Amino acid sequence: MPKKKLIIFPFNGNGIEALDCISTDEYDFIGFVDDIRKESSHYDIYTRDILNQYREAYVLAVPGSSASFRMRGEIINSLGIDQSRFISVIHPKASVGRGVQIGINCLIMAGVVLTSNAQVKDHVCILPNSVVHHDTVIGNYTLIGSNVVIAGGTTIGKNCYIGSGSNIINGISIGDASLVGLGSNVLNNVKGNAKMVGNPARDLNAHIKHEVF
Repeated sequence: MPKKKLIIFPFNGNGIEALDCISTDEYDFIGFVDDIRKESSHYDIYTRDILNQYREAYVLAVPGSSASFRMRGEIINSLGIDQSRFISVIHPKASVGRGVQIGINCLIMAGVVLTSNAQVKDHVCILPNSVVHHDTVIGNYTLIGSNVVIAGGTTIGKNCYIGSGSNIINGISIGDASLVGLGSNVLNNVKGNAKMVGNPARDLNAHIKHEVF
């Protein structure tokens, strides 16, 4: 059976690490797409024109950082490709429990544990060694760093960024477009557009508003 052709967007850390998650028996990696002119001695990097040249190729889109995470949806949708071309990639050393649901264009890296009935919506990246416990929901376009622990029954909104080493208590919700800083411990519900840091985590944006008014 012929291999499926695969393109990764963009040429960034998540994209490079995604290569470790991809089965070389299943996929023929063509190269990266990037909007910024870049050079690499290891990989081929193309403009978006390659997406039209290889219309049969599948795509894994993994843009975003702590500075740009709120724009992930806009950036991914700007590729203008049919949803059927997106794939999800799960590292063979990730653990996926019973009843877990994983959407399109998701990247689940090595050592990730998804336990019973967890839901990972579309366009989500989960970096190595993070644990998402039972009945948790991870919203569209959210990025989860490495060594994060999200306890059971928690809801993470869309377009969030959960920094590496963070811990989130069970049964709470984190609103859309929120950032949880590195190593923070979240113990209460979080409103949208928050910037949570510390132990216990507090919302820096709320603190700024309080000072202004």
